[in-house]
Order: sequence, then C-alpha cells, then structure tokens
Amino acid sequence: MDCPIKKTWRPKVAGILDIVMGTLILIILSIFAVVPMIVEPVQAGVFLFDLSLSYIIVPAAIIASLAIIGGVFAIQRSKWRWALAGSIAAAISPIPLGIAAIILIVLSKNEFK
Repeated sequence: MDCPIKKTWRPKVAGILDIVMGTLILIILSIFAVVPMIVEPVQAGVFLFDLSLSYIIVPAAIIASLAIIGGVFAIQRSKWRWALAGSIAAAISPIPLGIAAIILIVLSKNEFK
C-alpha cells in the first residue's frame, strides 16, 4: 500500500530562503548598478543611457529571477529540479542562506510531485 508522504516544514523554509535571497540580490543590484547607471548621466546633464554595467546586471537579474522562481516551486512542492536550481542560484550570493536552502531541498526531495 502507498502510505501518504508526510509533509514537513523543509520545502517551505527553503522556498522562503530562496525568495528572500532573490529579492535581496535584486535590491543590491538596483542600489549599486542600476541606479548609478541612470542617476549619474542625468545629474551631469547627459541623457545617454550607458550600458557599461550590463554585463553585471543581466546575469545577476537572471540569477535572482531563478532563485525567486525556484522558491515559489519549493513552497508549492511541485517541481523539485526547479526548486533545486533556485536554491543553487540563491547560493551564489555571499550570504549562506542559499546553502541552507539547498540542504533543505535535497532532504525533502520525496515531498515533491
């Protein structure tokens, strides 16, 4: 007989950690890359849009988006691979919350559909 899988707190906590890390990456990205790229030319009176930081902005935005999407899937317990990818993306930042999310996702693999 199939016994129902006991749902634990691990995927939800991992999902929350992923979403927090993705949001934190987006906030830091906007403070240190996007805002200076827009504000400095406007203050100088030059209205050219400088894309010199785009090689940092685009990958960081992709990583943050992946972390948020993986966090949503972890909370829903629906797609384990996406949840794991989001946790790995969250682990790229220097704050170790992503590593905890990876551990929690791996330990709760059998709870996913």
